[in-house]
Parts: sequence; C-alpha cells; structure tokens
Amino acid sequence: MSFWDIFWLIVWSFFFISYLMVLFNVIADLFRDRELSGWGKAAWILLLLVIPAITALVYLIARGSGMAQRSDLAARQAKSEADAYIRAVASTSPAEQIATAKDLLATGTITEEEFDFLKEKALS
Repeated sequence: MSFWDIFWLIVWSFFFISYLMVLFNVIADLFRDRELSGWGKAAWILLLLVIPAITALVYLIARGSGMAQRSDLAARQAKSEADAYIRAVASTSPAEQIATAKDLLATGTITEEEFDFLKEKALS
C-alpha cells in the first residue's frame, strides 16, 4: 500500500464514522420526540434506509434545533432522576432501616431470622 492509499483510507474512515454518529443521533432523536406521530417516525426511518445521506442532512436542517432541545431535556431528566435516587438511598440511616424491619416483623411480613439478618446488615 502506498502513502496515498493509507491517507484516503483514513479520510474515508473518518467520514464513515462521522456519518454513523449523525445517523445514530438522528434515529435516537426520532424515538425521543413525543410530538412526532408514529407515521412520521416510520417515514423518516424509511427515508433513512432508502436515501440515507440526503435524508440525514435534511433532518439536521429541518429539525436540528429541536434535536438540541430534546437532548438537553433528556439529560436534565436523567440527572434529576439520578440525584433523587442518590438522595433517597443516602438518606436512610441504620436506625431507619431497623425501624422499617421492626414494622415488617410486627405485621408478620418477615420472620424473626429475617429481622435479625436485616438488623445485622443495617449495623454493618
């Protein structure tokens, strides 16, 4: 292989990977969009399969600003859900866990052995 063969291989590889990234972002945005009907999504997917490069460019031009908004909204929702989960998990103290287990024991949901196990686990 000559230098130019390797050079063009790298250039075309870059363009192909860039195209795949755009294609995956377009498809992800299609399924993230709640305002677009199922028929609209199917039409975009069909066009992406038939004439992929032109359809991807048209999609980016026509719906590019909405893509950014939907992506930002999804990122904010994921962050708020993760923060809420961390707060919920971090806020339970061993005393609260033992009290919950004691309530379960009192109602007969768990046995004495299970209560002892939960108590030991909370204290460790």
